[in-house]
Amino acid sequence: MRLSEHYSPDQKYIMMTESPIPGLIGRLAVPTIISMLVSSFYNMADTFFVGRISTSATAAVGVVFPVMAVIQALGFFCGHGSGNSISRKLGSKHTQAARELAATGFFLAFVFGLLLMILGLTFLDPLARLLGSTPTILPYTKAYLRIILLGAPYMTAQLVLNNQIRFQGNAFYAMVGITTGAVLNIGLDPLFIFIFDMGISGAAIATIISQFVSFCLLLAGIRISRCIPIHPKNVRLSKERLQEIIGGGLPSLFRQGLGSIATMTLNIAANPFGDAAIAAMSVVGRIMMFANSALIGFGQGFQPVCGFNYGARKYNRVREAFWFCVKISTAALFLLSVAGMLLSGHLIGIFRNDPDVIRIGTVALRFQCLTFVLNGWITMNNMMMQTMGKTLPATILAASRQGIFFIPALLILPQFLGLTGIQSAQAASDLCSAAVAVILNRKVMQSLRS
Repeated sequence: MRLSEHYSPDQKYIMMTESPIPGLIGRLAVPTIISMLVSSFYNMADTFFVGRISTSATAAVGVVFPVMAVIQALGFFCGHGSGNSISRKLGSKHTQAARELAATGFFLAFVFGLLLMILGLTFLDPLARLLGSTPTILPYTKAYLRIILLGAPYMTAQLVLNNQIRFQGNAFYAMVGITTGAVLNIGLDPLFIFIFDMGISGAAIATIISQFVSFCLLLAGIRISRCIPIHPKNVRLSKERLQEIIGGGLPSLFRQGLGSIATMTLNIAANPFGDAAIAAMSVVGRIMMFANSALIGFGQGFQPVCGFNYGARKYNRVREAFWFCVKISTAALFLLSVAGMLLSGHLIGIFRNDPDVIRIGTVALRFQCLTFVLNGWITMNNMMMQTMGKTLPATILAASRQGIFFIPALLILPQFLGLTGIQSAQAASDLCSAAVAVILNRKVMQSLRS
């Protein structure tokens, strides 16, 4: 029987607060790592299949990515905001509060997605230009973006379901919902793009169909796994519930939202260097996202353990779980970084066999591999602070890597280094973010000892 999938609330509480930490995190992390890797792989598959169309089409996928990041930001804002609080409420055995958080987070996300869809479709052309489209990229951007926006309501709600299931220790059902949609997307991409000759629009249709399937499976997973049910009668737009969701979700909103702005800034900064530069940075972003997805999946195995034990005031277990995850993730990222340095040119070439794209992308990927090992430290600190409800330090750290340091680096470094400044901006941001994590970690650790 899989960990906690069919256990009563009391059995789950005992398991989350008394089982040995390495085995507990390992069993929770395996499904989340798989779901994150498969989800990231389908993002790479989109880039791979669209890359068979043209360099401009490949660049368009990167240009639209900020909108995908906004969809994710809204979904994670409501999903992490409600999910973090749910795990702590279950740890302190406040079940009705958990029910209210689950329903409120879900329906808020759906409304946010609906508003995004309406606004995006209304202002499609100016939005496509704002995202950094060149005249040659613009037609592809509009064709792809128009369809993606149609799926925004249930895509945001799907992320809430995924996170709520996961934060309750039922990672297996979250994995089934996410990976099924991702695998379906990989299969539908070539069908719609090439067999039905729909081009980049086919890639977008494949995405929204697959995401809808995931949404339906996750809804079923809530019931099957005996998670807190989603019911309209439990929606509470009270100050207390909204503050809990905002406090728990604000770091995610900043991280994903600033990620969207950062990608727009990156596209605009790369614009003077041509479509090849935009396409290259888009490909590098997808590769690093894939590598980072395993780290995030591992951290997601840590979060419910952190939340339950923090709610139960078992602070020694929180500290033990945190340091276990930092050590394991740092070692794994070191190996991935070495592999990335050695295989950088080959990895870029898989997605677009264009000499300029490969040349620009290879240098950018090597820069990022130099500091990628720091991400374990940054990510685990961020996840611990957010799950504990430490909103301010979690938000500062979440905003650092993709916003506070990365955006200024994109604006400043190219003035002195040209294209090299764009290629090295993320590495510079990682160094600064790791230093911030050191400072914030000291204060949080002191609170766990008091």
